[in-house]
Amino acid sequence: MGDALEGVLLADEPRHNLPLGLLATAQAQPEVYPDVVGWVVRERNGVVGGALRTPPHNLILLRPARDGVLEAVADSVDIELPGVVGAVPEVDAFAAAWARRHELDATTKVEQRIYALRELEAPRHVRGELRLAGPRDRSLVLERFLAFGEEIGEHDDEQLERSVDARLASDDAGVGLWLLDGEVVSIAGFGGPTPNGIRIGPVHTPGPLRGRGYGTAVTAAVTRLQLDRGRRFCFLYTDLANPTSNAIYQRLGYEPVCDSRLVAFTARPAATA
Repeated sequence: MGDALEGVLLADEPRHNLPLGLLATAQAQPEVYPDVVGWVVRERNGVVGGALRTPPHNLILLRPARDGVLEAVADSVDIELPGVVGAVPEVDAFAAAWARRHELDATTKVEQRIYALRELEAPRHVRGELRLAGPRDRSLVLERFLAFGEEIGEHDDEQLERSVDARLASDDAGVGLWLLDGEVVSIAGFGGPTPNGIRIGPVHTPGPLRGRGYGTAVTAAVTRLQLDRGRRFCFLYTDLANPTSNAIYQRLGYEPVCDSRLVAFTARPAATA
């Protein structure tokens, strides 16, 4: 499936960093995503679109190569979906088509922006130093991942735990810890490698320690680490409702790629007489 979708995915690697990273992780560490399913839309000249899913999670939509592909995907997916995530505008077109076919309501739940960085701009100096997390840091990293998940409304604790274990066991993924006087004040994960890049995140600083530059420092440090390892790109997602984080990452050299949305599907209220 990954080989079939390769041309569509690599036509815009930054835009498709999420599905590319998912497929790479599923191949290298299948325990992280025990079940991966996909849909491929073909025409005479090859693959022109598709979608992926790791049940029971949302559908991940690919950018179509031409008009009409999203409708074909909507016709082909024959299972119930809690929602769909993808870049704008294709995610909106698919959500409208799917909701219309199944008489559902489509509601935007999360609005994000995808960024890509090629050259890091040095941040202002912040006291502390980077250390990569190891097995002995598992409890702390899991605690921070769960806290981050709670803040963004991600409640699949089992998936987050698998993600932590996979990152700590991987040569391509991991978690950076920002230490100040021996205390971990912020973390930044990295994982989901693509052919030329890798995704940074989650980034989490406990509430009482925010506003001191620790999140910026650890993000810059793990970004530099990945570029030094030969990555051409680093990617990350930001919450569009948080102008502060969007401004911070742009100062580091992250450039907007596109917006991304999570759209949830729910049953329409029953009509009243």
